[in-house]
Amino acid sequence: MRSADTTEIGKFVAHKKLRNAQKEMLIDGINVLNEQGFLLAAAPTGIGKTAASLASTIEVARNKSKQNQILFLTGRQSQHKIVIETVKSINSNLDKEISKVKVVDIIGRESMCEDVDKMTGKCSCEEGIIETSRQSRRDDMKEYILDNPNHVDDIIIESRKKKICAWATARSAVKDCDILVCDYNHVFVENVRENSLSAMGIDLENTILIIDEAHNLPDRIRNGLERRAILRVFRDARDEIDEFLGTKERDIQKLDLSNSQDNFDIKGISEALRQMKKIFKQMNIWYKKKQSDLVKSGKKDLKVPTIEFIGEIDSILNEDLDAKIDGNYTMLKKMIKQLYRVKVEQDEDGDEKETASTRLADMLEISLEYLHNPALVLVFDLLGEEGRVRSFLLDPGVVSGPILTNTSGAILMSGTLFPPEMYSDLLQIPVSRRMIMKEYESPFLSDKRPILVAKDVTTKYAERNYHNTEKIRNHILSVVKNTPGHVAFFAPSYALLQDILEDASWLPGYITIKEETNRMSKRSVNSIVDDLQKARRDKRQVLLAGVLSGKLAEGVDYPHNILDAVICLGLPLAPPSARQDALKEYYAQRFGNNKAWRYTSTQPAINSIMQALGRPIRKSEDRAIVILLEKRIMMRQFRSCLPKGIDLIQSPDDNRTGRLTRNFFKRHPEPAIER
Repeated sequence: MRSADTTEIGKFVAHKKLRNAQKEMLIDGINVLNEQGFLLAAAPTGIGKTAASLASTIEVARNKSKQNQILFLTGRQSQHKIVIETVKSINSNLDKEISKVKVVDIIGRESMCEDVDKMTGKCSCEEGIIETSRQSRRDDMKEYILDNPNHVDDIIIESRKKKICAWATARSAVKDCDILVCDYNHVFVENVRENSLSAMGIDLENTILIIDEAHNLPDRIRNGLERRAILRVFRDARDEIDEFLGTKERDIQKLDLSNSQDNFDIKGISEALRQMKKIFKQMNIWYKKKQSDLVKSGKKDLKVPTIEFIGEIDSILNEDLDAKIDGNYTMLKKMIKQLYRVKVEQDEDGDEKETASTRLADMLEISLEYLHNPALVLVFDLLGEEGRVRSFLLDPGVVSGPILTNTSGAILMSGTLFPPEMYSDLLQIPVSRRMIMKEYESPFLSDKRPILVAKDVTTKYAERNYHNTEKIRNHILSVVKNTPGHVAFFAPSYALLQDILEDASWLPGYITIKEETNRMSKRSVNSIVDDLQKARRDKRQVLLAGVLSGKLAEGVDYPHNILDAVICLGLPLAPPSARQDALKEYYAQRFGNNKAWRYTSTQPAINSIMQALGRPIRKSEDRAIVILLEKRIMMRQFRSCLPKGIDLIQSPDDNRTGRLTRNFFKRHPEPAIER
């Protein structure tokens, strides 16, 4: 097997000329994956990290005695297209004797099939197609998928022309491909992993993972185990069991199976109904007590010991039994199993609604699984006027660690995977295997993306006043007036966003404000780029306003250098809460107080800002100016959280901000917008 050095970069490059950082990342990937290790790459946008990761993984996978499959995991559909286009470029540069790279691109079944019956799990994609024709059409479609890289949208369109299920056909093609492009959930959510990977013929031990936007992975894993239970879910579960029992009894009568009630488990369902009636009654008392405790504490939420929540329900189930409680939660496990069996009638639109029984069973099952594990915490708070128990996974590593250990290696990459050592800790990447953790430098960012820090403003609560707000507005105004195109403004919360923009009379009359809302639909978010491009064609300037860590600051790609400037206000530090306290306490025990504070507070805040300021720069040719309206950025505990290659330019007031902005666009001009 060849050893990669500065001249050997493998055969699967997408571009004939590589950037220095891209070449460095490619070589690191080959070296570490040859030893089934892990590369954690803090790689800024524009260096070509997608091409580098694919080139290194394909090179290693093809050279294995048993060829590895590659899973490219991403949470963004826009990245799917980039992967497909990159593989096309790789194939076009291959020598004739090398077989082309085969790739399958999939998304969720609901998006790939026209209609899915959730009760039966069947779709209507192939209705009316006879079996002999179905197989022939699927074979043709599978050949279409594997012959050339195709984006999932193209697969869907072509499949519908052939009256063939795109989802089923794509899954059947996976076992013959080199690369599968899919969501994180296929690997990191247990029930999805168990139902999808084996069905597609994927052996996790024989895979190499590429995890794109890997800074999102810890929270994606945490969110996968978040469950909620208000008191109403106990009542609704009781009513659903009652309805389920009635349905079963009617089925027996219709089929004249009165002597075969055991086959329908009528006795078990009846017992579950009796028990759920008691549980609802007693948990009503428990919830009211917790609500009283919450009011007395004066806090927004309270930590609830998992053993208390589970113990309360378990004691209700066992209170009328003569037998001694065995400590194995036998009755509770039986109740969970029964809850999962409950089915209710469909809604009028034909869609099967998620049952309260399933939601309650999920909550109980996860709580029971982590009963004595401090990695999961339960929190009691209010949803409106109703009490609510929520589960939070504090340590995503308990999920990701065993999975990553079971693979043949992985590349985790992101522009804000900083510091890489933190993500190694959070995800429990196996230390017994080789690991490269590196920040890759971008040669164009310092000149084409200068970062100004305003030294006279802050969002620190003790210093919020009218004069501070006026200074913030003056900085924004100075940027808007001296920027030829669109400006994005991101605040740490919707409340602060409203505070700054509630009275927009201080802004020029020619500017259009497009503001993010708390429950902005996916369709509205996706239309943002189109709106910005139309405004550019119409020579109108837009102030795009959103929140840090929100949909516009992280979930949207802004192509064609559509944003000329980005303004970030404040530090999005997590507010005090029982969950945040538990998180700090957990990491203090694992890593010590200094790392705990950084991992749970300062670093996530800085990384959120880094995500926002990375929005305008998507290619090496792009340019944009960034303004950080927060003097605390210059404090050691926050500045030390920034990547090493970032230079900050301090601005004492809005006049300097305006001059620096104007001078930047003189160096990097664009056609001015007509006023």
